[in-house]
Amino acid sequence: MINHLHSIVLTKLLLTAFFFASQQLAFAQTQAAGPAAPQQTRAAAKTYDPNLVGQGANLFRRDCAFCHGRDAGGGETGPDLTRSTLVSQDVNGDKIGPVVTNGRPEAGMPPFDISEQQVAELVAFIHAQRKNANTRKGGRKGVDAVDLQTGNVAAGKKYFEGAGGCTACHSPTGDLAGIASRLKGLDLERQMLYPKHPKSRVTVTPTSGPAVTGILTYLDEFNVAIVDSDGSYRSWPTKGVQFKVDAPVNAHADLFSKYTDDDIHNLMAYLQTLQ
Repeated sequence: MINHLHSIVLTKLLLTAFFFASQQLAFAQTQAAGPAAPQQTRAAAKTYDPNLVGQGANLFRRDCAFCHGRDAGGGETGPDLTRSTLVSQDVNGDKIGPVVTNGRPEAGMPPFDISEQQVAELVAFIHAQRKNANTRKGGRKGVDAVDLQTGNVAAGKKYFEGAGGCTACHSPTGDLAGIASRLKGLDLERQMLYPKHPKSRVTVTPTSGPAVTGILTYLDEFNVAIVDSDGSYRSWPTKGVQFKVDAPVNAHADLFSKYTDDDIHNLMAYLQTLQ
C-alpha cells in the first residue's frame, strides 16, 4: 500500500493534478512530435494477469476510489481515468508510473513513495477498467458511500476516543449524533477533514471585571467581538483587553501531520456508523 499521508485534500490534489498533468504532458508531446500515427499514440490493447488486476483493484479502491470511483470512471471531484489521454498513451506504466512516483510540482502534485510492483498493479487495474469502459456505454459516475467504507470501524472508534483526541470537542451522542444520516460519502469526509463554518470560542479578559466567554463573531487588529451565552453581542478594543481564541478547526489541521492512511480510513468508517 502507498505509505503516504492522504488527506481528502492531499489525495484529491494528487488525483486532480494527475489528470491535469496527463493533459499537459500529452499536449507537450503532440507539439514536439507533431501528429503521430494511431499505433504510436495509443497503447495496444493488452490483457493483464487477473491476479495483478485484482491487486490493483484493492489498492485503487482503498486509496483512489473516494475521488475517481470504484471503477476509475470518475467521481464527484476526480476525473475519469478511463478516458485520460495519458492513460491511453501509457504502455506498461511508462507514463503513469513517472507521474505518480516523480510528481508534477508545477501542477501541485507531490511525488509519492510507491513500489514498482504497486505501479504495475495500478497500471493493470486502470488499463483493465479502460478496456471495459470502451466496450460499454455509460456516463461519469458519482462516488457511492460504499467507496469510502474501506476502514475498520473498531479501530476508528478507538482512534476517535484515544489518539485522535476527538472527544475533546465532539461526542457521538451529541454534536455528531446522526451525522452519517445528514452527510454522505465525500461530504462526510470533507467535514471530517475540513469542517465547514466551525465556531470558534474566545475568552476576553478586560482590565477590570470578570472574563467573558462566547462565540467569536469578529476579530481584527483593532476590535474583538463575541456573542455571549445570553445571546448578547459584545465588543472591545483589542488594545484594552486580553483574549484567547479556541479555534476547533486548528485541531483538525494539526492532525494532518499525525494521520496515517489507516487512521483516516478507520475514522471515516466509524463516523459512517453514526446514523
